[in-house]
Amino acid sequence: MTFFKSLVSALAVTAVSATAAFAGPPEQPRVLDFDAMGKTIGKRGGTLTTLMAKPKDVRWITVYGGARLVTWDQDYNLTPDILESIEVEGNRIFTLKLRKGHMWSDGQPFTTEDFRYWWEDVAQNDQLEPSGPPREMLVDGKLPKVTFIDELTVRYEWETVNPVFLTALAGASPTYIYMPAHFARQYHEKYADPAKITSLIESEKVQNWTSLHKRFTRQYRPENPDMPSLQPWTNSTKLPSERIIFKRNPNYHRVDSNGTQLPYLDEVILNMASSAIIAAKAGTGETDLQARYIRFDNYAFLKQGADKGGYNVLLWPSGRGSEMTLLPNLNTKDEGFRAAMADVRVRRALSMGIDRDEINEAIFFGLGRPQANSVLPDSPLFKQEYADAWAMRDLDKANALLDEAGFDKKDGEGFRIMPDGRPFEIIVETAGESSQETDILQLIADHWKQIAVKLFVKPSQRDILRGRVSNGETVMSTWQGLNRGLATAQMNPEELAPISPVQAQWPSYGLHYESKGSTGTAPNTPEIKRLAELYTSWRKAGDTAEQTKIWDEMLSIFTDQVYTIGVVSGGLQPVVVSNKLKNVPETAVWAFEPTLYFGQSMPDTYFMAE
Repeated sequence: MTFFKSLVSALAVTAVSATAAFAGPPEQPRVLDFDAMGKTIGKRGGTLTTLMAKPKDVRWITVYGGARLVTWDQDYNLTPDILESIEVEGNRIFTLKLRKGHMWSDGQPFTTEDFRYWWEDVAQNDQLEPSGPPREMLVDGKLPKVTFIDELTVRYEWETVNPVFLTALAGASPTYIYMPAHFARQYHEKYADPAKITSLIESEKVQNWTSLHKRFTRQYRPENPDMPSLQPWTNSTKLPSERIIFKRNPNYHRVDSNGTQLPYLDEVILNMASSAIIAAKAGTGETDLQARYIRFDNYAFLKQGADKGGYNVLLWPSGRGSEMTLLPNLNTKDEGFRAAMADVRVRRALSMGIDRDEINEAIFFGLGRPQANSVLPDSPLFKQEYADAWAMRDLDKANALLDEAGFDKKDGEGFRIMPDGRPFEIIVETAGESSQETDILQLIADHWKQIAVKLFVKPSQRDILRGRVSNGETVMSTWQGLNRGLATAQMNPEELAPISPVQAQWPSYGLHYESKGSTGTAPNTPEIKRLAELYTSWRKAGDTAEQTKIWDEMLSIFTDQVYTIGVVSGGLQPVVVSNKLKNVPETAVWAFEPTLYFGQSMPDTYFMAE
């Protein structure tokens, strides 16, 4: 640890520059093969403008930028990115090698001290992280042995396999196991001048030094313009602002096939606008690259304005398991509805009562795929039986299942009555962000009338909806389908198991898992218990064959039990691209994971032509 003490002492007296110091790429940068990628060698310079609806949308630059310690390549294999190399032994020992000469955007060295600082001074600091390190760092409740071998090499060693470690590093919202120590120490009580900390707490109007540290060192949501970064562009604007400017990182680690440092673009500008008018603004050419806040039903309008607006409209296939999913809350506080939502006969009946073909034709112009919420045909885990599970419209069978479940009595209008005597009226709560979602729900409301069930839509706001779900106040809500519709066996099957309170179909079960049984509700059905067991088994799986077997059983249970009710997959995402912007692929998969929306196509290679 001697070299770390020297490094800490040296950096402690180094003034952090407010402007990025130019150092260039690392000695051994990541060289992109433009021919293999079907890309054209571009030129440096230019500004890309895009539209966002709220300041916290700055996080999408981190997603789109795509720089990660390791990334998913075009064939969905993990490959080093920020790292020069990684050695894996038995899926439990991971040796990470950094690139020599790699600098943060402010010109300070990116070394294993940045990993040590995060591991020892942040992740295991019970004031900064009361719950301890991220769960991806735990195997059977045990942390890894971490060895800082030298300035460029760090090793993580678990007693048994940890298949989530690398996938977490490659995530759209990645697990950050490093932090710019030279910058973050000024906000840490262990290193900073107490008087300065006290002064900053008062001026920033926060409670304590931990709030200060968290506010100024966020990496996923880069709101602090002084925070050094490894991404292709770094924020230069103090928030809040209606115009947020990201400038190119002069020390970025990738170069093109000719050795020219990326990114090509000098600036990326986020202009704030109401989400309701972003499609209209895109249609008049006010953005160079736009997909966020644009829906498929905007396509015809956008195409009409393409020539005059100087842009093209691409259609990228969605990578979600379903474009919209109904989420029956098995943990709702309402006892009668809890019993209804927990009854698989009811869930299956509601699913079979939907006319997915009509939704596909009316909303997606017949271009989607009616199916359950599951993996997509391009996933190596796909099976037709998962896609078809209880997704074929069958009114006779749906009505029979509801009768069998005790919903056989009807009121004077012919609608079903619950066993407790109340009308079987399902309120579906939404985040209120999509008119397309509302249109789909109106169609489903008409479909369910034919199985004598009423549906009412209750729009809300995203944060309010999440709170209501977690508190058991919703009976049913909506969200997108599986993020990992293109899953491989290596990818984490966490969406299929009750492991998180943000899962709207079983928030209390997820809380029970996350809290290790200290709160929440333990699953009480064999199938849900089995999903939790299988998830634990996947985390201990030693090879891809075993992981595949586990994924198969989880998908089988998840789709057969209809814990989520998918509608249509394979929707198309309009992508507005300025005619001047080059190297944007004609087609790519639009998904949060594993493609990071634009991230997998590497926007650092995009450039502006004359």
